[in-house]
Amino acid sequence: MEYLASIYGFLVGYIVPFLIVLTLVVFVHEMGHYLVGRWCGIRILTFSVGFGPEIVGFNDKHGTRWKLSAIPLGGYVKFYGDENAASAPDFDAVSGMSDSEREQSFLGANVWKRVATVAAGPVANFILAIVIFAVMFSIYGRPVADPVVAQVQPASAAEEAGLLPGDIIAAIDGKPVATFEDIRRYVSPRPEVEIVLTVDRGGSTFDVPIVPQRSEIEDQFGNKMEVGLIGVVTDSSVANFRRQELNPLQAVGAAVGESWFIVARSVGYIGNIIIGREKADQLGGPIRVAQVSGQVATLGVGALLQLAAVLSVSIGFLNLLPIPMLDGGHLVFYAIEIIRGKPVGEKAQEVAFKIGLSLVLMLMLFATWNDVTMLFG
Repeated sequence: MEYLASIYGFLVGYIVPFLIVLTLVVFVHEMGHYLVGRWCGIRILTFSVGFGPEIVGFNDKHGTRWKLSAIPLGGYVKFYGDENAASAPDFDAVSGMSDSEREQSFLGANVWKRVATVAAGPVANFILAIVIFAVMFSIYGRPVADPVVAQVQPASAAEEAGLLPGDIIAAIDGKPVATFEDIRRYVSPRPEVEIVLTVDRGGSTFDVPIVPQRSEIEDQFGNKMEVGLIGVVTDSSVANFRRQELNPLQAVGAAVGESWFIVARSVGYIGNIIIGREKADQLGGPIRVAQVSGQVATLGVGALLQLAAVLSVSIGFLNLLPIPMLDGGHLVFYAIEIIRGKPVGEKAQEVAFKIGLSLVLMLMLFATWNDVTMLFG
């Protein structure tokens, strides 16, 4: 009985939240492709949440097969004239179509219709994230604190740079700072990279160069990560802790900013991996997403929705990477077609899709290895 209870706890605590979050994000992504494809007059054969064998499904009046598939790690929309779920074109099938059939195929559609249809998936993910963040900001507001230093930690970069309690950090690298959270967000992804603080001390302003120290921290669930820290702390005695209420328009603006921050952080992290400044062990796969989903679910529905928003932005961004087989790879082909005035050759596309598939599989294997190492390392 104890064994069965542990299995039940694992399913309810981790798998169910993971499936809720991932299914929402995948469904919205594929719905973006589906809706814009339909508006562009492209016939759609399949709308699937998940890969592999079909669990349940039905055909609608337009001939589209809607289905839930066995492997819940993504989804796809298969258009008329596609060879497979990755939207690789079936050139032989399209060449044998009549003119009217070809007009309904994805490959036969105008290049701008293909661009809009492919881009709609990631755009839908960004819209979902903005909506979730905006609703949460409208309901709960945003906790903020003034960028005032209450304590300087011993042997920290801040102490070495000469910062003192009561200092106001007005800007970093010339960018204005409005809240203490702005400091954390700017400093955290820049360990061992010199930055310049503009400090207001008693009405006098001066610049202070400082190098954030690379430090390992733990979140409330015990997950470890490396970040940059300068060693300053604030508290309610100096920083005016408050909840900033936002009207709907302000909430949307804040939601757009939050989504952009996630994208910028992702770009920065990938760039730092490439130049060797960061380790790639923070790249996570489905196991880590399931673990985080279970942890966040303990905080309530609102926290789980915010995780869905973060994941939605991440999936939208990753799909825009210029890797053949991903949406970004398709968009690169269409950009070349627009410039050249004719499509990329069949052979070149076939080779590119094989390379793209290999890259995606290697990335998935690497992320899964990180997940396993994190759990059992």
